[in-house]
Formats: sequence, structure tokens, C-alpha cells
Amino acid sequence: MGSFSIWHWLIVLLIVVMVFGTKKLRGVGKDLGGAVNDFKSGMKGGEEAAKGATEAPPVAAPNVIEGEARRDKV
Repeated sequence: MGSFSIWHWLIVLLIVVMVFGTKKLRGVGKDLGGAVNDFKSGMKGGEEAAKGATEAPPVAAPNVIEGEARRDKV
């Protein structure tokens, strides 16, 4: 009594398509797919930001000038 067969789900799907139409359902699918894609890219960006926050940037010693050392002939 509690389980639905494939025929029940096909009838429900048919009613949903008839009520909303395929164009509106396609738009909902695109919006949902875009939201999932944005969520995934946001999670990747959050991992990169967390990774960058844990690694300290290299700090130059005080009174050190970065560059090429040359020795002039005297």
C-alpha cells in the first residue's frame, strides 16, 4: 500500500508537465543546474582561500634589499 509503481510516477510526471509546461520546467532545470554549478565553484574557491590562509607568505628579513648583487672592479 505504501509503495508506488512506475505507472504512478509516470502519471504524476505527465500531470506536472501538463500543468507547468515543458518550457517552464526546462527553465527551472537550468536555474537549478546553474545554482549547483555556482555552489561547487564556491566550495572550490573556499578551499583555495582556506589553503592560502594557512600558508604564510614569505617575509624578507629586515634591512635586506632584494635584487642582483654586483661587484664593481676597483
